[in-house]
Amino acid sequence: MRRRLLLCSALLSAFGLTPAAQAQAWRTFPEKPIKLIIAFPAGGPTDLTMRALADNASKVLGRPVIVENKPGAGGTLPAQALQGAPADGYTVAQIPLGVFRLGYTTKINWDPVQDISYIINVTGYAFGIVVPTDSPIKNWADFVAYAKENPGKLTYGSTGTLTSPHLTTEVLAQQAGIELQHVPYKGNADLMQAIMGGQVMAAADSTGWAPFVEAGKLRVLNTWGAKRLAKFPDAPTLKELGYDIVQNSPFGIGAPKGTPPEVVKRLHDAFKKAMEDPSYIAALAKYDMLPDYKSSADYTQFAKDTVAREKAVIDKLGLGRPQ
Repeated sequence: MRRRLLLCSALLSAFGLTPAAQAQAWRTFPEKPIKLIIAFPAGGPTDLTMRALADNASKVLGRPVIVENKPGAGGTLPAQALQGAPADGYTVAQIPLGVFRLGYTTKINWDPVQDISYIINVTGYAFGIVVPTDSPIKNWADFVAYAKENPGKLTYGSTGTLTSPHLTTEVLAQQAGIELQHVPYKGNADLMQAIMGGQVMAAADSTGWAPFVEAGKLRVLNTWGAKRLAKFPDAPTLKELGYDIVQNSPFGIGAPKGTPPEVVKRLHDAFKKAMEDPSYIAALAKYDMLPDYKSSADYTQFAKDTVAREKAVIDKLGLGRPQ
């Protein structure tokens, strides 16, 4: 090990990249635009709130933070993109909760905990299940009754297979003793188009459905937080309906494994300041979302804990990949 360290030091010195020179170089970071990869399509709650965060971070960093949408695969494509990106801080990505399930559902050659540098957790979602206002299903009791009378015929859409809306609805169905038919979509915009067009009977998603509810086109059957949503006070929580389920699916930002600690800290500090800007808080409020700060260390620990917890959910639903 000592010989390897001495060799690395000699090589760095030969190219003029001494540790002191490297430290000085990182103090000038960033020197070009930063790419922030988002897991969902343009126009949805995640995209709009993350663009507000990116704009604020750009002002702090003095360089543009450019959003790139990479939807699909249950929100895990940005994390996978990090595996081939340089560990220099110029490519970062949203890390949805589905990333922590990936190793149990898909064969991958990287580790969601060890192979991502966790920068900061920024927020979580407010979720719920909605139906069209002209649906004969007027409340959750009607939903359960219809599903029991028509096993496997009640269709619901989500923002993708193995996402939090999908898995939480399946856990809920299991607890309610009903069988549903799941239809995955790439994001909220596609899902809302589907339910408004009658392609599915219900939608389980974050509150991208809020404008449709406020316009009188959709009805909220339940919400998934610890408390009722202030904007929809008549919609009961799952806990109130008798289910031991609370889901807000926290998410944040990660960088490639091996990103220098100085760069991680610079990004953390910039995004933390961006989170505190009133414009970001206002953007979140449109979708009943709240800031949910976790430091780099806390976010890393959250990743470890969540990987263990999500295995139990996947196993319970029998959705793990064949071994």
